[in-house]
Amino acid sequence: MRFADLDAVTVDGYGTLLTLTGPVGGLRTALARHGVERVDGEVAAAFASEAAYYRPRAHLGRDATSLARLRVECTAVFLAALDAPLDPAGFAGDFVAALEFEPVPGAVETLTALRDRGLRLAVVANWDCALPEHLARLALDHHFSTVVTSAEAGAPKPDPAPFRLALERLGVDAARAVHVGDEEVDELGAAAAGMRFAPAPLASAFEGWE
Repeated sequence: MRFADLDAVTVDGYGTLLTLTGPVGGLRTALARHGVERVDGEVAAAFASEAAYYRPRAHLGRDATSLARLRVECTAVFLAALDAPLDPAGFAGDFVAALEFEPVPGAVETLTALRDRGLRLAVVANWDCALPEHLARLALDHHFSTVVTSAEAGAPKPDPAPFRLALERLGVDAARAVHVGDEEVDELGAAAAGMRFAPAPLASAFEGWE
């Protein structure tokens, strides 16, 4: 493929652009502050249960109120998996604060290189409405012309709605845009929107392009 045939690149959020920085340690510390002691394996398994609950429901966190409700529900799943006698509403803030994100290795360098080529960039992610805050906190927001979450689009990938909203905001034709992602929903959603697809990792997604 050629960069000359491209006007824009959209990237997936978790796994392609961002990853978590060792959530187990932070969660163990948060639990200990509330008098609950658990080993790493127990916390990791409980977090996996929470993640499985959150992922298909991320789009339900549309605004501050619905996001707060979703976070309490997710915290309840986590605590139940640990059999921890804590109030989910009271622990939700500690749970969320323990989850810290960082860019995937090579992602920032690739974004910079793509922008230097004059390409417009966007994030298209199955995420709640807090994603722009995470990007701003990591000083990544300036790379993107727009950030589209499934919460804002009203449907998660592979529904093409998030992609179409991003394309509309970018002002580019689907045929001249490519999406980079790490899951089948990325590939299927991009195809449904008429876009090309390049598999993650972002750092090597454009190797061999002219």
